[in-house]
Amino acid sequence: MTTSPIRPARPGDADALARLDYTTWSTVHAVMPRPQPPLDPFFDADHRPEDYLVADLGDGPVGYVRLGKPTHLACNSHVRQIQGLVVAHSARGQGLARALLRAACDEARRQGAVRVTLRVLGHNTPARRLYESEGFAVEGVLPGEFHLDGAYVDDVFMGRGLRG
Repeated sequence: MTTSPIRPARPGDADALARLDYTTWSTVHAVMPRPQPPLDPFFDADHRPEDYLVADLGDGPVGYVRLGKPTHLACNSHVRQIQGLVVAHSARGQGLARALLRAACDEARRQGAVRVTLRVLGHNTPARRLYESEGFAVEGVLPGEFHLDGAYVDDVFMGRGLRG
């Protein structure tokens, strides 16, 4: 029986995850400026290990997904939001992004959520195709919300239900 490469993040993963963010940074998916060495601590009060699932092929994390609450309001505590999905360039094409996405939906369901949402840049076609293939639908678009590499880029809101 093959074990899943997806596991909960551990505090000791922090340096590897910070390097992963640094090496995969691109305006295809990031709106924040490129991180600069020395890299900030990956985990902090707002980004705790328990908010992350990692893809680990045996030598440490090669990908992660962050799952959080979209707000602190009780009235939408039934929703979880994917707040980051990254796979190392060297580990792409192995289905890890899909496995991370499915694991995040399973974890959201385990936490009692009935919906999962996310935001993706309009020009990130591979990510949008992945999300659509996993049941996410476009629920809103903020046209030209970001200015990246000299172009205006849409902010696309996507979501899916977890019931049934």
